Amino acid sequence: MNAPELGLPMPVPAEGLPARVRIHEVGARDGLQNEKATVPTAVKAEFIRRLAGTGLTTVEATSFVHPKWVPQLADAEELYPQISGLPVSLPVLVPNERGLDRALALGARRVAVFASATESFAKANLNRTVDESLAMFEPVVSRAKASDVHVRGYLSMCFGDPWEGPVPVAQVVRVCRALLDLGCDELSLGDTIGVATPGHVTALLAALAEADVPVSALGVHFHDTYGQALANTLAALQRGVTTVDASAGGLGGCPFAKSATGNLATEDLVWMLRGLGIDTGVDLDRLVATSVWMAAHLGRPSPSRTVRALSHQES
Repeated sequence: MNAPELGLPMPVPAEGLPARVRIHEVGARDGLQNEKATVPTAVKAEFIRRLAGTGLTTVEATSFVHPKWVPQLADAEELYPQISGLPVSLPVLVPNERGLDRALALGARRVAVFASATESFAKANLNRTVDESLAMFEPVVSRAKASDVHVRGYLSMCFGDPWEGPVPVAQVVRVCRALLDLGCDELSLGDTIGVATPGHVTALLAALAEADVPVSALGVHFHDTYGQALANTLAALQRGVTTVDASAGGLGGCPFAKSATGNLATEDLVWMLRGLGIDTGVDLDRLVATSVWMAAHLGRPSPSRTVRALSHQES
């Protein structure tokens, strides 16, 4: 018998944690955009269908960026109609007004813009300063809101930058506040190169609260470069965060920051939350099977510890 059949992990709730967490699944977008080989559209569509069948309520689908920058997602117009009828939220990334036009034309109801807390990454990712990128996002957000479309603001490099090193908390708070003032409905705090530690997470969330950024508008997006993603997630939950980004099978990274490795694996997150008695609505067995299926298409085992343990994959 495997662990779930034995009733493991044993749920042992801890004080001060939320009763439910919404997982913002990013494997189909943030995961696959970092693959060296382009995944066929039909495989992407089936991956999203399988993810939707696990009980996840939010599955980020694709990105309407110029194919030159992210060629792995050049099929956004072909993919989105194949999955648009699924009974889950299907956010898409839009870098500018052209990207927004493409997304709205296909009926997208949830979009995301992607900003940076540091000047170096803003230059590398958007070829703009931080303030220039915010100015670029202003009409995108305002037009999306005028169309009653939900807008998420991704903020990269919240805890460290591969060119600049440590990122001052106040610098992150300033850009978060600016994104909310533009009209973003929620923010995702990104540990793009995986250097955050729990104390840093706690300090940033405390500073955001002091700046009147509601914790209900915040999600966290941790990379597991140094094995800290689950510890950082727990620190965020203790501060009231209830939205956590994760990637099925631990896929992903960032094509514009070469030191960024895989995202927090959704299966590892679900295992921890299940052990804490926190509801996610996710069927872990189905999720593991989906990641094993995707790993077979990618030609390598999943980096997720939980996937390997429950599927008996070899590392």
